[in-house]
Amino acid sequence: MPRNFKSTDVYVRPDPRFGSKLATKIINKIMWNGKKSLAQKIFYDALEICKKKLPDVDYVEIFTRAVENVKPRTEVRSKRVGGATYQVPMEVKKNRQQSLAIRWIVNAARAKKGKPMAKRLAEELMDAYNNNPQGAAIKKKIDVHKMAEANKAYSHFAW
Repeated sequence: MPRNFKSTDVYVRPDPRFGSKLATKIINKIMWNGKKSLAQKIFYDALEICKKKLPDVDYVEIFTRAVENVKPRTEVRSKRVGGATYQVPMEVKKNRQQSLAIRWIVNAARAKKGKPMAKRLAEELMDAYNNNPQGAAIKKKIDVHKMAEANKAYSHFAW
């Protein structure tokens, strides 16, 4: 990433159904080959499936809480000191937390095979919403936190 990187967050417009920028970010991550309408259909169908399982919860609450539960607090970064490379645990910035959470949820849904994408995404959103460690995105978060905890001896290199 170049040093003069400017965030494209200001260009993200809220999605048409919920008026949420977070929903747009998830849809943009699901999107493949520029087919946004297909990505929207997948996302909205996944939310419909989730809504059938959780009838008393609002749509926006489902994906918002799912992303909140997957957000990592710490991660490890490689730091070269002398001739050695250390895995140094560091806090994750807010915008990176959100993008990592969205990426992990969508990639976990893509990794599952044998079902339509909407069902796979719905399962992953439900696991993330319920903070279920069987979900791949939550498992990824737990692994990242374990890695950071295991390498906390090198935290003094984080300057």
